[in-house]
Amino acid sequence: MTETPGRITTPHEGRLASTWDDAATIDAPLRLHETTAPPEWMDYNDHMSESCFLLAFGDSADAFFRFIGVDEAYRAAGHSLYTSQTHLHHRQEVALGEPLVMTLQLLDLDRRRLHLYHEMRHGETDALIAMAEQLLVHVDTEAGRSVDMPQDLYAHVSAIRQAHAALPQPAVVGHPIAIRHSN
Repeated sequence: MTETPGRITTPHEGRLASTWDDAATIDAPLRLHETTAPPEWMDYNDHMSESCFLLAFGDSADAFFRFIGVDEAYRAAGHSLYTSQTHLHHRQEVALGEPLVMTLQLLDLDRRRLHLYHEMRHGETDALIAMAEQLLVHVDTEAGRSVDMPQDLYAHVSAIRQAHAALPQPAVVGHPIAIRHSN
């Protein structure tokens, strides 16, 4: 992998995808990424900048990609997952050095799309800090359009969806942003 100066990378970049084990238990939700809030994520209010919440959720998604089989080799072969929509919900501030634990729930899928829900929790208190909802699209990067996932990738995400089917749908999922007026 060639490093480009100043390019944002994820902590999982360069790591090979996991070897999928059809017999392995799939956690519900998945817990694939943990981090500590570093100094460069702090803003002028001395707490984590809003853009860094998205960065942390993106790192969690990248861990998920490697879990299902999407890594640099997969992308070099001409396919990837692109985010088409993200919705963030902030509940608490994050201070420098706080431990963050990310979980991921696969809410839905079809042959081309994945609907994910992430939670960010405090690593010591388990307090809910933030949530993110994402819609991802499987693409052919050379053709520049969405395409069906290959059968093995689709089988992996289908197994995860089945394992996550018993989880309740989070209350924030699918809600539009709006000002609610009382009349």
